[in-house]
Amino acid sequence: MLVASSAKRSVSSLAAAIGEPARAHILVCLMDGRARTSTELAIVADVSPSTASAHLARLKEQNLVAVMASGKHRYYRLQGPSAAAVIEALTVFAGERQEDVPSRVPDRLRTARSCYDHMAGRLAVALHDHFIDRAWLKADESKKDAYELTDLGNKALTELGLDIDCTRAPRRRFAYACLDWSERRPHLGGALGAAVLDVAFRRKWLLRDLDSRALSITAAGRRELIARFGLCVERTPARTGSHPEFRPSVAAASGATLVRDQPTHDAPFAGI
Repeated sequence: MLVASSAKRSVSSLAAAIGEPARAHILVCLMDGRARTSTELAIVADVSPSTASAHLARLKEQNLVAVMASGKHRYYRLQGPSAAAVIEALTVFAGERQEDVPSRVPDRLRTARSCYDHMAGRLAVALHDHFIDRAWLKADESKKDAYELTDLGNKALTELGLDIDCTRAPRRRFAYACLDWSERRPHLGGALGAAVLDVAFRRKWLLRDLDSRALSITAAGRRELIARFGLCVERTPARTGSHPEFRPSVAAASGATLVRDQPTHDAPFAGI
């Protein structure tokens, strides 16, 4: 009886947290897998920043959202797959559709750019997802937000041209999930992320922009992305805010994992 009563209180508290309109707007907005600041979520929910902070504290208390610190900023995302499943089920039941929040990041920077010495942007996030989905990377339980290479990953990246032993040598983090500035999802940071970008430069898959952090994908790079990772760079029809997208290609039929627009796993996060 006590267990049933406790369960009822938990369900009631959870339902109350989700049911408040502003909090519901916040949760639906976070369903795209990206992390956002309380200021951005205040705009989405049409409330003041202080009210948004109070709502986010309530959602965190109910284990519906998680918070990540990056420098002076704090970003909020859904707690994980379980929280996403609850919101998704309610959204489907209510017959509602998610509204995409347009990005103000310039197209060229959002597609691919450098983040210190590793790759960032949509391409980097897609490659990160591919490495996870193909079981090339696994979480390093001994270190926060860190990854370790699996045997499959060691073999695949060595064949790609990476010297894994040399990559481990520097006194820096080997591999970790770095929160992407524009996509608000993780890309691969650390010495391994730098080594991947270095290979992309050496093979001339990417070229640096002369006056910005933007990276241009070459014709050779597009071919290799299809052949090696099943990623096809397609431009959306011209419209305000349009940007290149990464779509599954027919190359995936030969064994490459499809990289989707939505995350399929709950990856750890670190700073930008």
